[in-house]
Amino acid sequence: MSWIIDNSLTVFQKFCINVLKCGPVPKHIAFIMDGNRRYAKKTKVEKTEGHSKGFEKLAECLQWCKELGVKEVTVYAFSIENFKRSEDEVNALMQLAKEKFQKLLEEKDKLMTNGVCIRVIGNLSLLPPDFRKLIAEAVLSTKDNKKAILNVAFSYTSRDEIATSMKEIVGGVDNHEINVEDIDENLISQCLYTNQSPDPEVLVRTSGEVRLSDFLLWQTSNTEICFAKVLWPEFCVWHLLACVFKYQRCYSDLQKYDLQKEVCCERNSRVTSFLENLQQRRFEQLETYAKSC
Repeated sequence: MSWIIDNSLTVFQKFCINVLKCGPVPKHIAFIMDGNRRYAKKTKVEKTEGHSKGFEKLAECLQWCKELGVKEVTVYAFSIENFKRSEDEVNALMQLAKEKFQKLLEEKDKLMTNGVCIRVIGNLSLLPPDFRKLIAEAVLSTKDNKKAILNVAFSYTSRDEIATSMKEIVGGVDNHEINVEDIDENLISQCLYTNQSPDPEVLVRTSGEVRLSDFLLWQTSNTEICFAKVLWPEFCVWHLLACVFKYQRCYSDLQKYDLQKEVCCERNSRVTSFLENLQQRRFEQLETYAKSC
């Protein structure tokens, strides 16, 4: 199935979306796509089929977000903790992911036409070299697109992300790129995998579980969190619209909190140079992955 699908919304659903668009619409929504395995068990199919249905739902959901005017979407595709699952399931998930990223590269022209930027956040060093190559090619080929952004959290946990950020900062101090007094909340944020993205305004978790499972813990301090009881493959446009409506009802309170956080220190030239070098190193690493055999 394609990453970008034709609109499947009814006239009434489009009408409801247009009504919601009269109010504030989140620019960035994050999804914990939970429940694929339970869906497979519920429908008496193989786990891999449940994960395939989950990808199909992602493609649908991206189209709904586009209709709503949501510019950026982040999805929790594979946690570092998922490596602890059975070898057969991990291998099946890796194979499915490789197939989907290969499909993404085959649809490059469609992505470019729609202006979609693909970013993959996570510890890519834990992935097989051939899969890293696919990811790097997808990220580098779409990096200049601006109309829509899809962040895929793969081989990711928030604790690993924060630890990586701190290692970068410690390395910067050791190499005399920055000083200890330069370290603050803003610097840590700028060293995270998500440093190119604003924090999500809404986070949606399906399957009825009421926890974040080590996903975007740093970035969601002022995020409207919605827990949907349905399994991810059963998620529908009405569930998404309900989450957006919930965000709109809380919008004024969220804005007050945002205004309190807007007081931030101006970067000095030392910090600016350090962050530019960090971003350059990350792109060079992707280029190395893309050129690997």
